Amino acid sequence: MTQIRALFAGLVALFLVAASPASAAEVQPYSPEALAEAQSAGKPILVDVYAAWCPTCRAQKPIIEELTQQPKYEKLLILRADFDKDKDVLKALNVRSQSTLIVFKGKDELVRSVGSTSPVAIEGMLDLTL
Repeated sequence: MTQIRALFAGLVALFLVAASPASAAEVQPYSPEALAEAQSAGKPILVDVYAAWCPTCRAQKPIIEELTQQPKYEKLLILRADFDKDKDVLKALNVRSQSTLIVFKGKDELVRSVGSTSPVAIEGMLDLTL
């Protein structure tokens, strides 16, 4: 009987852990105001220059989504810039290609990458904000 209670308690605990929502980074469309506000607040920021037609961007998206479910990235702000529509953003950030990822901590640009689809490399970039 004690074993059944212990098993039941373990299953309940497992269910509670599995049912709890994962913390996720906040995702917003890019705007100069959002970037400036986050930088002034000293937030960790990922600028994701995305194009819907870009296969590399489509490969990066689920990697970024999965990585940023980790609690260590709960304060990360992801600003997604549209490569085809946000031309002023591209010029301001000196971006020449879709699939560009730029990591900031506050006002400091820490690293940028173009075309990376390695989960390890992207996680390494995001870890610089911690």
